[in-house]
Amino acid sequence: MFRTGILLALLSAVLFGASTPLAKLLLGAVSPWMMAGLLYLGAGLGLACIDAFRAVLRLPATEAPLRRADLPWLGLVILSGGLGGPLLLMFGLAHTQAASASLLLNLEGLATMGIAWVAFRENVDRRLLLGAFAILAGAALLSWQGRASLDAGAALIAGACLCWGIDNNLTRKLSSADPVQIAMLKGLVAGAVNMALALAAAGHFPAPELLAAVGLVGFLGYGVSLVLFVLALRHLGTARTGAYFSLAPFVGAAIAVAFLGEPLTFRLLVSGALMGLGLWLHLAERHEHEHEHEELEHEHRHSHDEHHQHAHGENAPPGEPHSHRHSHKRLVHRHAHYPDLHHRHTHEHSPR
Repeated sequence: MFRTGILLALLSAVLFGASTPLAKLLLGAVSPWMMAGLLYLGAGLGLACIDAFRAVLRLPATEAPLRRADLPWLGLVILSGGLGGPLLLMFGLAHTQAASASLLLNLEGLATMGIAWVAFRENVDRRLLLGAFAILAGAALLSWQGRASLDAGAALIAGACLCWGIDNNLTRKLSSADPVQIAMLKGLVAGAVNMALALAAAGHFPAPELLAAVGLVGFLGYGVSLVLFVLALRHLGTARTGAYFSLAPFVGAAIAVAFLGEPLTFRLLVSGALMGLGLWLHLAERHEHEHEHEELEHEHRHSHDEHHQHAHGENAPPGEPHSHRHSHKRLVHRHAHYPDLHHRHTHEHSPR
């Protein structure tokens, strides 16, 4: 399951990273505000089609649906990540030099990891900390364009990164629910609001072929990427998922070199080496100690592994994996683990 979570996080970063150079190609014909709305709306509409397809085919539900208790968390996720982040970024970009803005945007990864470690008490040791900062150093070096003074818009862009860091950590609260539903609702609401704001600011709809192109980029780079990010949260926790996702800037730069003809620079090579070092440090992690699982009742997609030995009633869904409300008895054991859905416990010290 460790490798599954890592693969999901990296695929999420690849899709999001690839969306950046593709969006740059389309920005000349679409305003930045309209682009934000279309990207989110493309994500929401594309995932809505998948959700409708599942309903038409009457495919068995293997994911836990969003419940009433999840709605406040979902609202905060949409407010912070779908609305607050993009709006603060746009206002900040209007008052900030491009080099400064690019550098500051890397604060999202640091905000995500910092909140996870400080507010949610996810375990961190020296290896993880060094790996996270190696990845962030690579992303910062990749973004730096030379000497640039930070202007008044820097605070707004830093605020946008803080919004996305909060968004990533709040999404962990929803990670046991259907990731398609989460990403679909976030895309539809945030896309509709951003689109309305863009049109109110004297904007206009682009040509149909551009609508389709931006929508496809949004579906893959924002919709599918978010689905994979939520799935990775289940296995890795927020800090580690955020660290792997910080590879997205390098992915975008590599695609720009390979397909858009941008030069292969020394800075890009050094950035790649730093990110590779960080990735290796995380892949080589082994977190193992005796730990206690307290009694717990929840609902999520699962198979009957060592953490899911429970009886089923008459109405239990057939086959595996499946989703239903189930309980966990107290259990004390030792094995390698990440802060996934069943291992979000505190630590008296940092195990090796």
